[in-house]
Amino acid sequence: MTCKRAWISGRVQGVAFRAYTRAQAEALGLRGYARNLPDGSVEVLACGDEQALDALLRWLQHGPPAARVDSVRSEDAPADDCPPGFRVR
Repeated sequence: MTCKRAWISGRVQGVAFRAYTRAQAEALGLRGYARNLPDGSVEVLACGDEQALDALLRWLQHGPPAARVDSVRSEDAPADDCPPGFRVR
């Protein structure tokens, strides 16, 4: 199992970014979480099939319709950090 942690900045809070991310992740069979950070960005941790992770990272580049994504930064993450299912925190 591959895991990635991503930080998304722009207009990504108050636009249902986390809920849309959960829907995308669940459709791709990924587990993990999405949470708002105090600086106005969103953190996403996702684990699963590498192709599914790549698809989620591509989707994060634009996000849901009301969002404006300025940047996405990602890195590998340990699998032990990943909860079961996909949660919005």
